[in-house]
Amino acid sequence: MAQSLIVRSLSWRKTRGTLTLGSITVPCALGRSGTTRFKREGDGATPAGRFELLNVYYRPDRGHRPQTQLPLEPVTPDHGWCDDPGHVRYNRPVDLPFMASHEKMWRGDRLYDIVVVLDCNMHPAVKGWGSAIFFHIAREDYRPTEGCIAVAPEHMRLILSRLGPGDDMVVL
Repeated sequence: MAQSLIVRSLSWRKTRGTLTLGSITVPCALGRSGTTRFKREGDGATPAGRFELLNVYYRPDRGHRPQTQLPLEPVTPDHGWCDDPGHVRYNRPVDLPFMASHEKMWRGDRLYDIVVVLDCNMHPAVKGWGSAIFFHIAREDYRPTEGCIAVAPEHMRLILSRLGPGDDMVVL
């Protein structure tokens, strides 16, 4: 049976929230502009809506393979994600080097040590409606993201252990 991760922003702090899966509730970081129903590339907002959990990338050099039923792939230094609205690969994984604007999936910080790809503006990708909206690792102080949802590493591993194909995230 499909499960939903429910994300709610805090009324007194728009860049923070809670993420609930069944009986588990953990703090999460949200976009620097809070949440929105009208997502635009670069606005720093976390899009509201329902997004299927597609697959998981992880850094094999920074911890053991996460336990999950979701499709899982180790990330390598040549993994990127196109965030150029004018490019045919907009909001898609790309191989680096890549000439258009992109994010590096192999980061110096720990934010993308585990990344869950959300089906947000992907099928089809509409130019300018936002890219690289992920569920990933939060900074220790839960500073805002650029539009993603982020949790502590131990919470990510606990949550992933209970997820599988067909599960989704609902951002309220």
